[in-house]
Amino acid sequence: MTRVRSSTAPSTAFATASIGIAIYSAMDALMKQLSIDSGAYSAVLWRSIVGVVLLGSIHIAKRRRWPGRAALKLHVTRATVAGGSVVLFFWGLARVPMAEGTALTFIAPLMALYLATVFLGEKIRRGAIIGSAVASLGVLVLAGGQVQAHASTDHVMGSIAIFLASVLYAGSLILLRRQAQIADPLEVALFTSLVLSTLLLVGAPWLAVWPTISQLPAVGLAAVLGSISAMLLAWAYGRAEAQVLAPVEYTAFVWAAILGWLVFAERVSAYTVLGAILIIAGCLLAIRGPMGPGPQTEAAA
Repeated sequence: MTRVRSSTAPSTAFATASIGIAIYSAMDALMKQLSIDSGAYSAVLWRSIVGVVLLGSIHIAKRRRWPGRAALKLHVTRATVAGGSVVLFFWGLARVPMAEGTALTFIAPLMALYLATVFLGEKIRRGAIIGSAVASLGVLVLAGGQVQAHASTDHVMGSIAIFLASVLYAGSLILLRRQAQIADPLEVALFTSLVLSTLLLVGAPWLAVWPTISQLPAVGLAAVLGSISAMLLAWAYGRAEAQVLAPVEYTAFVWAAILGWLVFAERVSAYTVLGAILIIAGCLLAIRGPMGPGPQTEAAA
């Protein structure tokens, strides 16, 4: 059953989403370092488990009810899709500069438009086709930058992983809007972390690496930042159309460039900037008028 939302000004939802993106960008930097040190699988696993403990404690303290069958099914479906996206994203981010990796994720809204056509029967508009062409040119520019810089095999594989993560995340975006309509931000964030950690625990005996004592603060902070960001974005997407919130998503590129430079001494090439501009322009062309789910970082996961 759809939850009744109070009237919220678009500017309020926009500002909330902006804060959510900034917070999640900081978490990206922490997760990149953890992924470099211990692998993306372990980084996402421990962050998710800590997230469950934090959010679960609040859920219990507030004496919240267990979600109904329909809501639970949606939580499991979206968390499964988003989980694969998150692991691929951080695996790739450990191998490419943050700004470049973030720019590649901006193709998600275009993928969401086409997936909405397949699964929801929505009609593809001319703007979406033109926008796809422009954004595709941006991806080619990013690839050209890698060729020009003689990128290593690891770098190329990281870019491919992030591209695949964006495809999966596009599917989760279609589910996010529905999820935010039937559950509040706390429930969305909690069950995303709960399902994801449960799925990852299956392979933990063979794949997981225990965090070191020195890594525990970073794991805890990443979980806190990720949880706060997820709730802020779920709140915003539950109260404003995706087309209203879409532009704020692209501020992640600015945060990624700044944090990549400050934390990892990464330089942003002209190819990366031009590619990002073309991808963003393509997305904005595609989402003009009625649209499906808009772009979003991995924050909702």
